[in-house]
Amino acid sequence: MLYVIGLGLSDEKDITVKGLEAIKGCSRIYLEYYTSVLTVSTERLEAFYGKPIIPAYRETVELEADEILRDADKEDVAFLVAGDPLSATTHTDLLLRAAALKIPTQVIHNTSILTALGSTGLQLYSFGQTLSLPFYTETWTPGSWYDRLEENLRVGMHTLVLLDIKVREQSEENMARGRLIYEPPRFMSPYTAFQQMLLTEAQRHPPVAAASTSSSASASAPPPAPAADDDDDEPTPDAGPSLLPPASTLAISLSRMGTPTQRLISGTLEELSQLPEEEFGGPLHSVVIVGSRLHPLELEFAGQFAIGGEQGGWWKVGQEVYKVEREGH
Repeated sequence: MLYVIGLGLSDEKDITVKGLEAIKGCSRIYLEYYTSVLTVSTERLEAFYGKPIIPAYRETVELEADEILRDADKEDVAFLVAGDPLSATTHTDLLLRAAALKIPTQVIHNTSILTALGSTGLQLYSFGQTLSLPFYTETWTPGSWYDRLEENLRVGMHTLVLLDIKVREQSEENMARGRLIYEPPRFMSPYTAFQQMLLTEAQRHPPVAAASTSSSASASAPPPAPAADDDDDEPTPDAGPSLLPPASTLAISLSRMGTPTQRLISGTLEELSQLPEEEFGGPLHSVVIVGSRLHPLELEFAGQFAIGGEQGGWWKVGQEVYKVEREGH
């Protein structure tokens, strides 16, 4: 049997009873190391499970899946994933490979950012497509995430934005030279995410002063078609109105969800982008962009985390732009 087991969001004790029982009966245990991480070391997991753990990096899962599945038709093998194994990042390919080899499988679910998201007070039913925001480079600023965000905003839906992590990544030089030297792990912070969002917003909707230099013909042209869903697409100017004006768009940063140091901060996109990076603390992080279908209870609950308290932009924009009426105010 191949067990694909979710570990939850925090530490070794987040595993379910069913998951722990399965692990204790397995002859080999792999821990997936490239889509997410827990807040504790592998050694603590091994001590809690009473079993040695084999690291499974991206190349292990994608190129050496046969080794993971070896003898799984005769003995039990576990494949562990932080969060839930089939939510934010799927491992369906491994399950399909097992099925092709007639290996029985069982998925044991756990909590993930997609459920811990409820801590914001926003209704899960009101979320649209979940997005991933990659690290920008000097030569690569992909904009396909922005197109998906606009699709959500057009129908008033909230958007969960998952922030990039880089674990066991090679530099371009080391990759080109075939050197197996890996960069230190990097985890995108909300600070970086908000700066990148503002950069793409400015590229898609240049400031009025800059836009006024363009010809009247280009100003009257119809909006361009949405970019293809390709992470290599560079942002291009959009003639339509902005759906992400920083001063009047509400957002929430989510840090270390499901852990004892969990922290949420709500405010306008502009306010959040002006916070220092250390304000958000250590990883892991996500961001929510709030859609126009904001309910009064959502406004009140997430307002507990507002920058500036009652005087912050969260309340002003929530009432004046999102048109949410507060009871008793």
